[in-house]
Amino acid sequence: MDWKGYTAIYVVLFAFATAQAVVEFTGLVDSAYWAAFAIIMVLSVIKAVGVAAYYQHLRWEPRAVTYLVLGGTVAALALTGAAAYSIL
Repeated sequence: MDWKGYTAIYVVLFAFATAQAVVEFTGLVDSAYWAAFAIIMVLSVIKAVGVAAYYQHLRWEPRAVTYLVLGGTVAALALTGAAAYSIL
């Protein structure tokens, strides 16, 4: 991927981060907490996939490497959920 591609991905990530800040700080959906939470989480997942795919080069790696990273991510989320549940 050339510099133009990286720059385009950076601009998209910057726009999504700005959208998250607007949702959080302007109180645009302040009355609907879960709607704001859902919007921020969806944008975060899109940003994480974009970073992993382009900046960590998973898009051009063999599928086995992508599945290995995905498995590690699922395991980390499961452990985080278990830790949060055990605190209650």
